[in-house]
Amino acid sequence: MPVGGRSKRTFDIAVALAAAVLLLPLMLLIALLIKLFDGGTIIFRHRRIGYRGGEFDCLKFRTMHANGDTVLERYFANSPAAHQEWLEKRKLTHDPRVTKIGAILRKTSLDELPQILNVLKGEMSIVGPRPVVHDEIALYGTYSHYYLQSRPGLTGAWQIGGRSNTSYSHRVALDVAYVEQWSMRTDFWIVVRTIPVVLTVRDSC
Repeated sequence: MPVGGRSKRTFDIAVALAAAVLLLPLMLLIALLIKLFDGGTIIFRHRRIGYRGGEFDCLKFRTMHANGDTVLERYFANSPAAHQEWLEKRKLTHDPRVTKIGAILRKTSLDELPQILNVLKGEMSIVGPRPVVHDEIALYGTYSHYYLQSRPGLTGAWQIGGRSNTSYSHRVALDVAYVEQWSMRTDFWIVVRTIPVVLTVRDSC
């Protein structure tokens, strides 16, 4: 059973249902804006690693151009420093793939709201390590089993502990500490602390 067991799952469902009801008008507005200004698909699905290594489609509002992979390859070819940043953090301070609306959604973390559905489906948790792609598991090294013991989180220790201003090794350390020391009090506290981080777009890229 994932870290937290039934009590954590009950907490996840309660918070996700409440969030879905409260945030539905905002989510509909975002979907409309994406369709009107960018066209194409509204939801982006990306395969991520979950509990015990199972894969699932992590949902986000689409924030990138359709030919994002090609754009990124060209960017790395002309900017070795950006490529190094990607290798170290798996994020870019200036990502050329991101649309204008997508930049706003990412800055405010609103692009991640569809993951409420992932939580309701049991693929994710409200709080936990942020979901990673297959290649990132190697970056956890000998600590990968900590990540695999839990459901990935909509928010987590990394979200309130520096986000893009931290190294990947620090992110791993935060995830390990979270799994080792998990409690319902910790989950509640992380949710509370996530709110001002999102509202002030602190440490986002």
